[in-house]
Amino acid sequence: MERGVEGSAGTAPGRLFSIIGGSAGTRVEWYDFYAYAAFAIYFAPEFFPSGDRTSELLGTAAIFAVGFFMRPLGAWIMGIYGDRHGRKAGLTLSLVLMCGGSLLVAVAPTHAMAGAWAPAILLLARMLQGLSVGGEYGASATYLSEMATDKNRGFWASFQYVTLIGGQLTALVVALALGALLTEAELQAWGWRIPFAIGALLALGVFAVRRRLAETEAFTAMKADRPASSLSRLWRDHPREFLLVVVISAGGGLGFYAYTTYMQKFLVNTSGFARDTATQVMTAALVVYMLAQPVFGAISDRVGRKPMLLFFGLGGMIATIPAFHLLSGVNDPVLAFAAITGLLMLLSGYTAISGLIKAELFPSHIRNLGVAFPYAIGNALFGGTAEYAALFAKSRGIESAFYWYVAIMLAITSYAFWRLPETRTSALVGR
Repeated sequence: MERGVEGSAGTAPGRLFSIIGGSAGTRVEWYDFYAYAAFAIYFAPEFFPSGDRTSELLGTAAIFAVGFFMRPLGAWIMGIYGDRHGRKAGLTLSLVLMCGGSLLVAVAPTHAMAGAWAPAILLLARMLQGLSVGGEYGASATYLSEMATDKNRGFWASFQYVTLIGGQLTALVVALALGALLTEAELQAWGWRIPFAIGALLALGVFAVRRRLAETEAFTAMKADRPASSLSRLWRDHPREFLLVVVISAGGGLGFYAYTTYMQKFLVNTSGFARDTATQVMTAALVVYMLAQPVFGAISDRVGRKPMLLFFGLGGMIATIPAFHLLSGVNDPVLAFAAITGLLMLLSGYTAISGLIKAELFPSHIRNLGVAFPYAIGNALFGGTAEYAALFAKSRGIESAFYWYVAIMLAITSYAFWRLPETRTSALVGR
């Protein structure tokens, strides 16, 4: 084992540095990933010029969804890599891929420059980012869960979504700053490239931090003759856990992207808010959402994981349809903020412990893959397609069908939550 930070992994300062360092990369990863969603309003006409906003956004939403379908591949490759070579090794590799994808978006030629090659290059960049995030989620969730103390695992593991939401907020703050400094025409012409260049630079800084992270005790304590991590072994030894993670990731991912990334477009495209007003509303709501994560994580350490999950599943099932109907006709930013924040508080019951509950289901030798791969499948099928499904329903004049779709999926997910074992007291070291 290396000295320095690694040698201090068991101390409180060492553990705190590891938690902060391990989650800092998640912030950069999700800043880059969310920047695509936040700035698609501006660059969609540059890659898919048609004169119709919904059609242009459908093009960028389709590429957004393809990025999600690369996640299972990234989860497979880097999940096995993290189980075999260490948690921090997987964290570092995912960050390198994200940096490359962001740089490619920043310099991608538009349709006017390269014709049909322009969306193809954008697609390649999103594929790199999808690979990266596919590996990042499992590596980060596993690392933070194993690094936390047993008594406060929910609290510490919640920082995965604190930094994830922080990445979204950073993208929105950049959007607000650019909106104040540049005109709409400048943002659409070239200003949308700036956030992706910023993301690449941030990734380089976090890369240096992640190389100094301590390895987790759960990984270093594994025996040399442990079973090899593989998809066939994951399915053979843990089929029930595999399927449960797929289902809860499907509903949780759909709810997350419906309430966060798609919501900004919904406020513009359906509610009729100006783009800067929609960004301000979402920024305020996401600040509250981010600060709520440790609170919900700490509550799960006291009452258990299942009550928090059912709070989200059943609450979201009931509230989604009336909340979206309300937002579709609202013109008051304060009322919009209140409705969205209400949905996000329900969602916090899931996101605060999302990665943790999956990590607590699997033994150490296959934990990274067990968290990452089934999550990536469920999230790709339902989370990654959320925007496309919503915009497709709107383009067909049946927008409310999307509200029902989310509610029905949350009902199914609530059943999966009910079937989950309570994992609050499960051990992560020595399994």
